[in-house]
Formats: sequence, C-alpha cells, structure tokens
Amino acid sequence: MMRSTELGWVRPRATAAMLRADALLALLLAVGSVTTSLLYQRTGMFDEIAPVWVWVLGLGLCALPLALRRRYPVPVAIVVGIGFFVCGQFGVPEALMINICFFIALYTVGAWESNRTLAIWSLLLLAVSMCTWLVVSLIISSSDPDWMPGVSRVGLFSAFATFAAIQIIMNLFYFSGAIFFGLNSWRAAHTRSVLEAQGRELELERRTSAAQAVALDRLGIARELHDVVAHHVSLIGVQAGAARATLDRSPERARAALSSIEQSSREAVHEMHRLLHVLRPVGGEAPGSGAQLSPQPTLPDLPATAARWSQAGLEVSLQLTGPIDAVDPARSTCAYRIAEEALTNVSRHSSATAASVTVTVGDQVTVDVLDPGPARVTTSPGSGRGLVGMRERAAIFGGTVSAGQDGTGFRVTARLPRSTDG
Repeated sequence: MMRSTELGWVRPRATAAMLRADALLALLLAVGSVTTSLLYQRTGMFDEIAPVWVWVLGLGLCALPLALRRRYPVPVAIVVGIGFFVCGQFGVPEALMINICFFIALYTVGAWESNRTLAIWSLLLLAVSMCTWLVVSLIISSSDPDWMPGVSRVGLFSAFATFAAIQIIMNLFYFSGAIFFGLNSWRAAHTRSVLEAQGRELELERRTSAAQAVALDRLGIARELHDVVAHHVSLIGVQAGAARATLDRSPERARAALSSIEQSSREAVHEMHRLLHVLRPVGGEAPGSGAQLSPQPTLPDLPATAARWSQAGLEVSLQLTGPIDAVDPARSTCAYRIAEEALTNVSRHSSATAASVTVTVGDQVTVDVLDPGPARVTTSPGSGRGLVGMRERAAIFGGTVSAGQDGTGFRVTARLPRSTDG
C-alpha cells in the first residue's frame, strides 16, 4: 500500500515532449500489432480467425488509447483491457503486442494516476478480471476435446492441468510485474520531488541566512562607525568651541584645547584603522586575527574617557561601584559604548556643561548617565540613532535601555545581566 506521505502528492503533469512520445509509441504499437497479427495468421496456429472488423476493433483498442495514457491512466487501462479481451476471446491472431500494450497500460496506472486510491483499486479490479477470464476460459477449454487434442485431461496432475497452471502462474507474474514497476516508479518520482523540494528549501534558507548575516554585519559595522565617529567628532567639536572661546583671553587654555583636538583626531583615525583592518585583512589574515589589533574599550577605560570629556569642557563626574574588572569583556565593552554614546548625546543635544556617569556592578550591570541641563528634544532630524544603537547593543545580552526626562534632567539607564542565565 502507499505511504500516507505519498497519498497527498500529485505527480506533475506530463510535458508536451512526453505526450508526443506517447503518441508515437501508440502508433508504433498499432503498426506492430497489425504486422504480428498477419505473421501469426501465416503460421496457422489459430484455427478460427476473427473478421477484419474485429481485428481493427481489438487491435485499435489495445494500441491507440496509449497516446493518452499519462493524461487518463485509468480510462486508458480499461479501454486497453477491453481490447485485450476482444482479441483473445474472438480469435484475433495476436499474442505478443497486445500483451505489451496491456502491460504498459497497467504500468501507467501505477506510475501516473494521482488518485492513489483509484489507482490501487483499478489495478486490482483489472488483474482479478483478467485472471478470472483466464481461469474460466481454461475450464471451458478443458471440456472441448478439439482444443489441444492429444493432451491428457485425466487426473489432477494431467498434462492439461499442468498447462493451465503454467498459464495462470505466468499471467500472475505478468500482472504483478506491471503493477510493481508502476508503483515503484510513482514512489521514485515522489521521492525525487521531495528531495528537490527540500533542496529548494535549503537553498532558500541558505540565502536567507546569508542575507541576514550580511544585514547583521552591516548593522554592527554601522554601529561601530557611529560610536567611533560620533564620539570623537563630538569631542573635537566641544574642544574646538572651547579653543575659540579662550583664544584671545587665555592662549594657554586654547593651546591645551587644540592639543586635545589633535589627540582626539588621532584616536579617531586609530579606531577607523582598526575597523578597516577587521573588515579588510591584510596579507591573507582572517578577519579579526591580527595580532596588532588593539582591544575593545571596556569599563575600566571609562575614567580616561571621562577625563578627556572634562578637558574638552564637559565636566564628567564618574562613579564606579562593584567589581567592574569581573564583568566579562563583551558586556563590559557594551556598557562602555553605551556610556560613551550617552555622553556624546549630551554634547550634541544639550547645553549642559556637566554630566554624571554611574556604573554599578552587582547581579546586573547598570549604567546611568544623567544630563542635568534643560529639557531637550531627542527626535529632531538626524537624532535618535544613538539611542537605537544603545538599545540594540543591550538587546544582544538580554538587557534594556531607557531614556527620557525625569525630575533632575535627561537620564539614560542601561541594565545588562551579569551572565547569560541572568
């Protein structure tokens, strides 16, 4: 019986090339059956020869319907079976081509009928009908002394009984072979279709995964570039403004501000080179494998960052609580980048001259950056991307970022689990 996974499968329709091949096959079988019939008649093996119109009817029903065998497997098999019966019952002198035609018809039902229940029952019905006809014919012939004279009919194991057994066994193998090869062809086509569908799904999944990987890489690169460029350019802008304001009345302070601008620009260039080295390895190195790459900044680097901001004119008060050195590097870098981006936003969107950064390491890592300046709008053109980047960074580790006005100013608070389980 057919497996349940095959019952719902519909075999693709025959192509035009297949239909043309079937028409050619039907024509060749029709010509061949007429030729072999004439040859059989010449041998004198058949005592009673049917009229010509019975020849035309029987041989035509056996061969010509096969031109439509893939489109209408069951009706074609029934018609061919009728032609097979006409030829055998009414004395058409043919025993080779009509058997080939009927075998092809049975095979096609097993291989091409999409309604598998109909296919199975029609095959069984045709096989049982033909076997019944054969048995009845043998029984009737056994009582006719003029048919196969001289062959003993006495006893259970007589020569005629042996002949009858051979005929029955041969036809059982004949019908079983046609049904077996037809059903096996259906299963093979079904398996091939499933494998092709799985291959298409895997290819689609591979392409989707590749596109997602590229999108995530682009997002990560954009985030890194934004952090590096926005931080250093904002710092340079603050320092340049301080230098301009103090150039006339305090040249020394202006000189110090310019020195800070030079240092910040060098750091920006260094960060850009580091990112480019990762994206475009030199000398065949795998991305990220260069021994000269500087490590990503982490929480212990915050005091130096706060000092640079203070030198640039934005007084940053920093408070670190808990074992910040014990935070794993990935989360530590994430927390550092969030604090850095929050300070960059203070310099870009606020008139405040001071900010506070509080980092607390306990069951979770908490980064709190407060801008005590006047209320500011965070959705002005070109803004908001920094907050999106902070939230995306935190989400990687299952953390959250909240930002908004409270009673003391504009506050950005990030919370990251200490571990994956947290």
